[in-house]
Amino acid sequence: MKIAITGGTGFAGNEMTKLFTQHGHEVFILTRSPKPSDNGIHYVEWLTDGAEPEKKLAGIDAFVNLAGSSINDGRWDDEQKKLIYSSRVESTNEVLRIIKEMERKPEVLVNASAVGIYPASTEKSYTEKSTERGDDFLAETVIEWERLADQAKDFGVRVAYGRFGIILGKKEGALPLMALPYKLFGGGTVGSGRQWLSWIHIHDVASAVLFAIETEELSGPFNVTAPYPKRMKDFGKEVGHALGRPHWFPVPEFALKAVLGDKSRLVLEGQRVLPEVLQQHGFEFAYPDLRSALADIYK
Repeated sequence: MKIAITGGTGFAGNEMTKLFTQHGHEVFILTRSPKPSDNGIHYVEWLTDGAEPEKKLAGIDAFVNLAGSSINDGRWDDEQKKLIYSSRVESTNEVLRIIKEMERKPEVLVNASAVGIYPASTEKSYTEKSTERGDDFLAETVIEWERLADQAKDFGVRVAYGRFGIILGKKEGALPLMALPYKLFGGGTVGSGRQWLSWIHIHDVASAVLFAIETEELSGPFNVTAPYPKRMKDFGKEVGHALGRPHWFPVPEFALKAVLGDKSRLVLEGQRVLPEVLQQHGFEFAYPDLRSALADIYK
């Protein structure tokens, strides 16, 4: 297959590119800074003056839209929130424009989303059938992101949106920051410790997106989370175990709120999110439990 990816040079995009090419697929990465093709990976200019990426994407079978400013960068002040929101809207609108201009449409669009669409809760569990929605900044951003992506159906394209949990990898994503206190022998429970953390290994993220591309019956939302979420206190203990470090110094809520602002909600609040759609369609996780995932990351 020929697969186009926006955000293909980011944390998740790099892993997907690697996996897709390992499976023999051609990858077309949409970027503002294109470079020569290399081993089945092609770079296509987009979001710049005069760029016409649709002319270089003829015959694309699948589109993966990951583009958007990282939610992990910097404190969430008003300017950063505006960038997080507008970058997703801009890129998704451009993906829709490209698809509209293409004579032969891709069969599927897999659009990034997030478990932050669900309300925070220490008691409830959420699947793709859950209709409850959060009312904070992240939830509102994700709701709009999915609404825009869904418009690709007007062009006869199957649309699936992967609601990503906290993606775990050794050098990028949330884990390095979360693991740092443990490496310094100062790790411990964050906030109350009762909040849920719906996590997933980076390899399973890439595999789940490829699975969604290849599974014609899969459309709409699919939760990209491991089947066994952890409460924050237990998550921290597992990180300490994996690193051979103690779990003892608590991190109070007020300290995180002072440092991170609204971004502190990512770790102080959470949702227990289950990957029902992936499991019903037969997807197999390489790292279904946290201990095996961390053992692989820190091997």
